[in-house]
Amino acid sequence: MQFTNGTVQVFILLGFEVGQLQRLLILVFFTLFYMLAMAENLTIIILVILDTHLARLPMYIFLSNFSWLEICYLNTNIPRMLLDLALSNKIISFSSCFLQFYIFGSLGSTECFFLSSMALDRYLAICHPLRYSQIMSPKFCYVLVIASWVLGFLAYIVPITLISKLSFCGPNVIDHFLCDHGPIMALVCPPIPKVVLISQVFVDVAVILGNLVFAMLSYVSVIVTLLKNSSKGNRVKSFSTISFHLLVVTLFYGPAAGIYIRPGGETDSNVTKIATLLYTAMTPFLNPMIYCLRNDQMKEALLRQWRRKAVFLKSKNKMDSVKMRKGTGNI
Repeated sequence: MQFTNGTVQVFILLGFEVGQLQRLLILVFFTLFYMLAMAENLTIIILVILDTHLARLPMYIFLSNFSWLEICYLNTNIPRMLLDLALSNKIISFSSCFLQFYIFGSLGSTECFFLSSMALDRYLAICHPLRYSQIMSPKFCYVLVIASWVLGFLAYIVPITLISKLSFCGPNVIDHFLCDHGPIMALVCPPIPKVVLISQVFVDVAVILGNLVFAMLSYVSVIVTLLKNSSKGNRVKSFSTISFHLLVVTLFYGPAAGIYIRPGGETDSNVTKIATLLYTAMTPFLNPMIYCLRNDQMKEALLRQWRRKAVFLKSKNKMDSVKMRKGTGNI
């Protein structure tokens, strides 16, 4: 154990305390999981970039940036977790731990703002259809995207800076597979300054609860509008779309709220690890399927790209055969 003036120089991440066989199975499972999730999200980004029709639609501007966010989420936590499982390398430096803590928390805040932006998009599309194209222009979409990233990464600067200046008495063992708020705060020497607690509570309430309330109010307004105004056929189609959005919101906020917004008392570390895995590994894998599995526009765009590729390869083969004939004639 290394200390300097009461401050830990390194932390030890306990990760998953299981046997060798279980460790190997977890490693194989999450390696495959990681590769599939990366492939899904990269496919969405590439498809939206290549397809000019999708690239102009607000929903797909948000969806492609949301997929980029999920890729960042995956690469913040999963590679380190896999490395620890493979090599039993559980030591992480103080600076690396707090860097991961900051990026992890900031990405979570950014996702909160993204989900609110996507809820706003659906609210305007269904509740104000005549003004939708005027308000939700591509330019405004990119403003919302940039604002989500900036606000997400600004939100955690003050709390994490304050926490990093506290003294850590030890032990320097973090009962988690990543550096997160709860396990780190458990190592802080008492008493904890009130300003640290107040700043963290403010961020949790303002960012997590604030965005959750905004998203839910938006979807409630959408549901009320659909029940009042739309025909039966349009209502079923619209409810189908909104249900997928609500599922994504639930998958993210359910585990996150269970970890960060809870009554006093300790939470079992295994429950915390499972909940963290749900919204850092499972949701980046499930979200692309939820948004795109029954999405006709994404399927049509994928078919267009396949046709373009087939036409390109066909024309290339023709040009190659013509060149070969010319070469044979010259001989």
